[in-house]
Amino acid sequence: MASDFNRIITLLRKEKGVTQKEAAAALGISQALLSHYEKGIRECGLDFVVRVANYYDVSCDYLLGRSADRSGLTLSVEELPEPESAKDGVFHGSVLPVLNKKLISNSLNILYDKLNACPNKALVTEVSAYLMLAVYKMFRLMHASAPKNPASMFRVPTSVYQGYSDAAMNIAHANVQATLSGEETAAGSPVKDASAFVMTTESLSREYPQFATSLFHLIRTSEARIELPRGKEE
Repeated sequence: MASDFNRIITLLRKEKGVTQKEAAAALGISQALLSHYEKGIRECGLDFVVRVANYYDVSCDYLLGRSADRSGLTLSVEELPEPESAKDGVFHGSVLPVLNKKLISNSLNILYDKLNACPNKALVTEVSAYLMLAVYKMFRLMHASAPKNPASMFRVPTSVYQGYSDAAMNIAHANVQATLSGEETAAGSPVKDASAFVMTTESLSREYPQFATSLFHLIRTSEARIELPRGKEE
C-alpha cells in the first residue's frame, strides 16, 4: 500500500494546488507527519485514509492503489465505451483482446484530441509514426509465426526490419521530445505553446468522462510492467 498511497496523496495535493502546510491543516495533522506519509516513511491509519478521500473527493480504493479511477470504479469490458473506430460498433473476440483493444483505442481518443487542440503537423506526424511502427512490428511478428505466410507482403527484408523499425521509432520519439521542448527538427517546427497539454487526473476525468478510466488503467498496466524493483526507485 505504502508506495501507491504516498505517491497518490502527493499527486492529489499538487493537483489541488495546496501546500503541504495547508493540506496538513485541513487534514488535522502536523506538516511533519504529512511529509512522512507523502515520503512513505510512515503508514497511516484507515481513519486518515477516509479523511484524505473526503478532502480530495476521491475513493479510498483509488488512494490505496486498488483502482486506477478516482471514483474507485472497477473495470469490466461491458462498462468501457466503444471507441469510434470499432467496426460496426462491435468488437468480436474473447474478453482479454476486447478489453485491451478498448483500453488502447479509448486512450488514443484522448491522445489525438490533445494533439488536435495543439495543431502542429510535425508533432502529429511523429506521434503517429511511432504508434504505426509499434503496430507494424507486432503485426510482422505474428505474420512471421506462420511459415506459410508469404514474406513478399513486405518490402523491408525480415533480416533487418526489426533493427530498422526500432531505429525509426527512436527517431520519431526523439523528434516528438524535441518538438515539445520547443526545438526545431528535420520533422518540422516546434510547439511554441504547450498549454493544451496541461492536465491532471481531475481535468482528464472531467473532459473525457467516457475515456479517462481507460487511460488511467492503461497507465497503471504499463507502469506495472516497467516498474523498478522495490528499493531501487530513483
